[in-house]
Amino acid sequence: MRPEDLQLLVTREMPFGKYKGRLIADLPGRYLNWFAREGFPSGEIGRLLALMQEIDHNGLSPLLEPLRASPSR
Repeated sequence: MRPEDLQLLVTREMPFGKYKGRLIADLPGRYLNWFAREGFPSGEIGRLLALMQEIDHNGLSPLLEPLRASPSR
């Protein structure tokens, strides 16, 4: 994980699928778990989805709240 990936979770939108346009940090856990079972896409989006699934699965989503309020660097 790169430190800047956490900021991307609260700024990057899902580029495809049922939740297209929703911030990755706002994707439902069941959707993230589906990717965990079926396989994450390749590239940056897959890396971010895997990170968000791990954060969500471990109940750490509230840790992203301060990043939502902070301006992008």
